[in-house]
Amino acid sequence: MSRINFDQPMVVDGAMATELEKRGVETDNALWSAMALIHDPDAVVAVHKSYFEAGASIAITDSYQANLPAFEAAGLTVTEGSRLISESVKLAQQARDEYLKKSQSQRPLYVAGSVGPYGAYLADGSEYTGNYHLTEKQYQDFHRERMQLLATAGVDLFAFETQPNFEETKALVALLENEFPELSAWVSFSVNQHGELCDGTPLTEAVAYFENHSQVIAIGVNCTAMTNIEGLVETVAEATTKPIIVYPNNGDTYDPVTKTWQTVPDAPAFSDLAPKWLAAGARLIGGCCRTTPADIREIATALN
Repeated sequence: MSRINFDQPMVVDGAMATELEKRGVETDNALWSAMALIHDPDAVVAVHKSYFEAGASIAITDSYQANLPAFEAAGLTVTEGSRLISESVKLAQQARDEYLKKSQSQRPLYVAGSVGPYGAYLADGSEYTGNYHLTEKQYQDFHRERMQLLATAGVDLFAFETQPNFEETKALVALLENEFPELSAWVSFSVNQHGELCDGTPLTEAVAYFENHSQVIAIGVNCTAMTNIEGLVETVAEATTKPIIVYPNNGDTYDPVTKTWQTVPDAPAFSDLAPKWLAAGARLIGGCCRTTPADIREIATALN
């Protein structure tokens, strides 16, 4: 099984879709940022490279919304969809190679294969509610092929991210353990305003469940407000000895019904908050929706 040392603080990258939009990629659709895998793979490489240049040590592949049913619904064949999922890994690896060649950096750099929840495939905001119900086998059947493709393409670990549904997360980790014994994963939950998983599961219960699952090598939360993070890290720390990962949004607020963002002009800076998250116990810190390379550079400066 792959072993990555998360004992020291490490910087995770930031938003993919936000940076793709700046480069002219249309993401307002069911495939979201995965649309770039079809139409502008060079933009994906450029985004990954911009985060490495900002100080990130972990790139998350552009596969959060990239799954075979979604690609089929968009009119692609299984072969085409499979190639695009594999390509999401190769693009991140290409960016890493180009950055290392140019910078001569000695810090270890990793590629984490993004595995978004079933709710993301529904493309109706379900990753913010967790309000869907499949059997363990159905969850595993949905995720298996994507995980196989990511693994074969050479990810260093999986990122089970924005997970709102406890039963689905348990099914994912069971699939990891039964069929991918050579790989590890982090688990990052999507939480509601009460600090619970979006399906209502207490965060401490969900975190504690994975404490004795050795292939889960970090655990935490992502895609929530920056101001929630310090308290959430303290909550997670009550239930685990594993490294804690956090990557919040930039402070703007999202309406999953209209699929629009509202800018919050007086949001705090990552440079002010990241040291507090580190002090509370976080070891892997990055950014989720609406974050930029400038935000990741702030985090890297604060951690270093």
